[in-house]
Amino acid sequence: MIVATEKKAKSISSGIKLNFGAIIAMNFGFFGIQYSFGLQQTNMTPIYSYLGANADQIPLLNLAGPMTGLLVQPIIGAMSDKTTSRFGRRRPYFLIGAIICSICLFAMPYSSSVWMAASILWILDAGNNITMEPYRAFVSDKLPPEQHALGFLTQSFFTGLGITLANLTPGILITLGILGINDRSSNHIPYTTYAAFFIGGIVSIGSIMFSCLTTKEAPLPDAEIQRIKQLPNGVASIFKDIIAAFKVMPITMRKLGIVYLFNWYGMFVYWQFITLCLAKTIYKTTDPASDGFASAQLLTGTVNGGYNVVTFLVAFPLAFFARKITSRKVHFLSLVLGGLSLMALPTVSNPGLLFIPIIGLGIAWASMMGTPYAMLAGSIPKEKTGIFMGILNMFIVLPMLLETISFKYIYRYLLQYNPGNAILFAGVLIAISGVMVLSIKKTESKL
Repeated sequence: MIVATEKKAKSISSGIKLNFGAIIAMNFGFFGIQYSFGLQQTNMTPIYSYLGANADQIPLLNLAGPMTGLLVQPIIGAMSDKTTSRFGRRRPYFLIGAIICSICLFAMPYSSSVWMAASILWILDAGNNITMEPYRAFVSDKLPPEQHALGFLTQSFFTGLGITLANLTPGILITLGILGINDRSSNHIPYTTYAAFFIGGIVSIGSIMFSCLTTKEAPLPDAEIQRIKQLPNGVASIFKDIIAAFKVMPITMRKLGIVYLFNWYGMFVYWQFITLCLAKTIYKTTDPASDGFASAQLLTGTVNGGYNVVTFLVAFPLAFFARKITSRKVHFLSLVLGGLSLMALPTVSNPGLLFIPIIGLGIAWASMMGTPYAMLAGSIPKEKTGIFMGILNMFIVLPMLLETISFKYIYRYLLQYNPGNAILFAGVLIAISGVMVLSIKKTESKL
């Protein structure tokens, strides 16, 4: 069944190689998506803390990401597979998602309570998810299989660049003397955070618009359009399509689901507890009202920005090695290195030595954001790309959802309320995920 579908899919994709400049232009929108994501990574835990949240409430308050990803991405992916509008198959979703994201980014710093911030985060994550999977499918649609690794690792490049600038923006504003580190609004949120989110709102819509205006979607053949129009519509049909896709899921995808269980549980812990860890290990404080905590938030921006600098520097070299030694081996080595780096991070008490774990984490992040999609893209039917990319993202958000429910108890009873132990725990999980990649053997084609 899948073989027949793949044969038909060849008629849908143009299969024409794109030059490097065209690949850059089509992926530039990912810069804005990941700028928004970077703001969430670094700032949501501090924002919640400024508004009075306790540390063990943080996982639950970050429930928005996994829940919206679980609900939105496969549904939007399935809808985009059936879209035949004159504006394109995937691009309308980019624009809708980007508009929602921009509005929420402008609104977030004005949050007056924990639950207001959490509510805005739900809408913001929904907007990001509306954009994300059609974008993944867009790359798979446009590029022939031999360019999948380059296409998806170009997204890793823009992931690194976007998150880097998102994280470094507050520090740059302080260094230039535009704002001070202790300048805060009445809700205790620093004005640097306001500025970063405002800039993010502009970048989010601007970069997506650039990609939409410079990159046209490959037109669907008339026969394919007629086939889509004859398919059943409505909410029920979307869920039937998702269930059907689960039944014919490639073995590569099933095994990636196991890898993702450890990988993304660990990354979610890292994002939630890195500021608390640095506040304790570097600045010796746990008080959100202290100058040390504000400094830890800025240092988190530097750390997250730093590993994303590494990400965009190594993205294209990883694409080269993926072609030489297979994506599987690249992903294995990258995740193990990233896990070991996180294990080492809580032992660092001198900020100047943080560059060591930053390098390993950056390499791992580059691989996470591109290599699995390159591994999967060649094994799924083209006309179902949106659904399968959405389901793959479910494998990302399910571990995050599990983390929001379970980690409160792990943090309390196993890790003894120690944020450094939380980061160590995250590193162990990511290293395990790297070892699990080795289970994906003959199912992966060499890209």
